[in-house]
Amino acid sequence: MADMPKRKLGNLTVSALGLGCMGMSEFYGATEDSESLNVLAAARDLGVAFFDTADTYGVGHNEELIGRFIAGCGKDFKLATKFGIVRKPGEYARTINNDPAYVREACEASLRRLGVEQIDLYYMHRVEDGRPIEEPMEALAGLVAEGKIAHIGLCEVSPEMLRRACAVHPVSALQSEYSLWTRGPETDVLAACRELRVGFVPYSPLGRGFLTGAVSSLSGMDDKDFRRANPRFSEENMAVNLKLVARVREMAEEKGCSAAQLALAWVLAQGEDIVPIPGTKRVKYLEDNVGAMDVDLTAQDLARLDEIMPMGAAAGDRYHAEGMKGVHS
Repeated sequence: MADMPKRKLGNLTVSALGLGCMGMSEFYGATEDSESLNVLAAARDLGVAFFDTADTYGVGHNEELIGRFIAGCGKDFKLATKFGIVRKPGEYARTINNDPAYVREACEASLRRLGVEQIDLYYMHRVEDGRPIEEPMEALAGLVAEGKIAHIGLCEVSPEMLRRACAVHPVSALQSEYSLWTRGPETDVLAACRELRVGFVPYSPLGRGFLTGAVSSLSGMDDKDFRRANPRFSEENMAVNLKLVARVREMAEEKGCSAAQLALAWVLAQGEDIVPIPGTKRVKYLEDNVGAMDVDLTAQDLARLDEIMPMGAAAGDRYHAEGMKGVHS
């Protein structure tokens, strides 16, 4: 295994770059388990030792896939999974469930699918409206006491919710969407994380692939690719967003790196308490992402990227209404 710098999420030490595994099961078109297993192995060889999954990805399939990898290769990496989004197979529609009894039921099911005795980082994937966050937090604290999970994480919560949760039990990580074109956490969430010593895990740090420069239209996307219904990928909004990405690509060429590497290097430069988890189901894209660790950004580079992609520059909401269920960040 290659050596990669480490970062801390609360008291949990992980590789500075993680791997988002969602696309290996659904949302981004056709998948192939054998190829996904190759990506997992390559990630570990490259020093990426922090894998991110959830029980809702493929409605259990993603955890089972990682369970197969663990069974064949062992678990010499940190593993994060999540509960709270309930879906039927093949449907995007979801309900949010944070009932304490369900927290335990979901955890036990994830442990079985993954084939592990303890989950390193267990996230509340979304927050159920109308239920005090203290209720699921107390259930999670009980799972920590029993040794079934080692650390607690939250996704897409507001600073107020984070403070209330931390009053029940320490939270190691907060996961929210964050990238050059989704900079909302800079408003108040990142400051709250630092106040409470909670690490921050950006998902979609490459803007669902858009910031790589590889997406110019919907024509080549699989019919099941959820980006077809994503507001930022609509024809009108894409025209605006492509102009932004063209400037990122231009700067990347000047820096001698790919657009993806520049975008990831920007996220990594936002703080040592930030661990992005770019997702991919192809080894070549994984290798390119890892190359971001070698991209050094000067203060002038960061200022230029701020000018290219200031907060609010991207056209379109980051989700449609269904995708925003349970988002409180």
